Amino acid sequence: MSNSPSELNRRTVLRRAAVAGALAVPAVSFLAACSDDDKGGDTGGTAKTPTNPFGMKEDATVEVVIFDGGYGQKYATDGLEPNFKAAWPKATVKHTATQDITALLQPRFQGGNPPEFVNNSGTKSMDFGALVADEQLADLTELWDAPSVDDPNKKVRDTVFAGTVDAGSFNGKPFVLYYVSTVFGIWHSGKLFKDNGWEAPKDWAGFLDLCAKIKAKGITPYGYAGANAAYYQWNVILVQAAKIGGGDILKNIDNLEDGAWTNDAVVKAASAWGTLASKGYINPAFEGLKHTEVQLQQNQYKLAMYPSGDWLEGEQAATTPKDFEYQLAPVPAYDGSDKLSPAAVRSAAGEGYFVSKSAANKAAGLEFMRQMLSKKSGRAFTEITEAHAPTVVAGASDGFAFPAGVKSSQAALAAAGKDVVTLFFDGWYQDLDKEARAATNELMFGRIDGKAWAERIQKKADAIKKDASITKFKR
Repeated sequence: MSNSPSELNRRTVLRRAAVAGALAVPAVSFLAACSDDDKGGDTGGTAKTPTNPFGMKEDATVEVVIFDGGYGQKYATDGLEPNFKAAWPKATVKHTATQDITALLQPRFQGGNPPEFVNNSGTKSMDFGALVADEQLADLTELWDAPSVDDPNKKVRDTVFAGTVDAGSFNGKPFVLYYVSTVFGIWHSGKLFKDNGWEAPKDWAGFLDLCAKIKAKGITPYGYAGANAAYYQWNVILVQAAKIGGGDILKNIDNLEDGAWTNDAVVKAASAWGTLASKGYINPAFEGLKHTEVQLQQNQYKLAMYPSGDWLEGEQAATTPKDFEYQLAPVPAYDGSDKLSPAAVRSAAGEGYFVSKSAANKAAGLEFMRQMLSKKSGRAFTEITEAHAPTVVAGASDGFAFPAGVKSSQAALAAAGKDVVTLFFDGWYQDLDKEARAATNELMFGRIDGKAWAERIQKKADAIKKDASITKFKR
């Protein structure tokens, strides 16, 4: 494995992003219809060997469910699944794609017949914490300890970037594979900014100054989609809060610490972003729009700056002008007293996949995931996805010519150095995420101020902390 600068930077961020969640209190199961007798799946039925480490039957059927979102489904149908079939020509792959994972799969789990392999993603994904607490996910320890596809002398865990295994672990046990390296920030068109002589702002004063110039050109300076993507904006607020007060700001929020949301740094950041509506820097109509509708306005040069992760470029490929040139900039710092540098960004291993514990052919699900972690499959994911996203498979994207947006996100990640932050509360506590989204729309469209925003979300966090029926996590 070579040690190119991009590889070292990605490895570093994944190590920093890794977290081992600690289960504290048993959750009330929303999957309680499954009995203990339903759990365990198959044992493979075939002798285990270095090339068949889980004892998969050669003619097994593996059902693969893919979230058809920012990364699409072609990476599976044209990459991962053919690669699996090449290794196991007698096996059958049953492919399903959906944008509503919960609606499709919750009845399957309740009925005791879940699919073998699932890409659990999107706004309608299933709750990972509840799935773990209800013992629905296969322990991936045997996967990580199995011989790798590319080199049987290496364990699978030794062929991925550091932190990958821990990122999907709960109470020290791995249950989820997070496959994609994701960087978050504020996106703009390189062409639009070059044509107007604008530069991405580094601090809040510079941001407001730029917004005034953009507005004078008849372009909406900033916006996000209130109908389904308010979490893009609470992410921005919290990253700026971390810049102001340090990385522990986000750790305390994840850990449901008392007063974490009402911390001065969080209120200061929320109050700043809450001024955009009164200044006319955000279009009030955006509150009722979905993410693709607002993103289209940016592609049409009606909107200048938009917050998102680096899946954006691929998600908008069909409507993006060829010379648009997506560029990512870090969330602006607040001022010179910030504890983190202006270059600080949020990054993490993202896009979760799991194998169902009680699936009919669990061994086939594990083998599908092992094949997915080969360099060939990792390369296929990067080549086929519109975003050309890098994966956690070491060396899989060596020499790949990334498009402008991914280049800029990787450059931002490198520039951040040690100042890389991440957060997890939205994946751990879905009700807290929902409350944060609702409060963020209230804030950004001018109905409450930063203090009221923080107090509203803190109230929900306190209620979750006191609720013994909710599984708690720590980092």
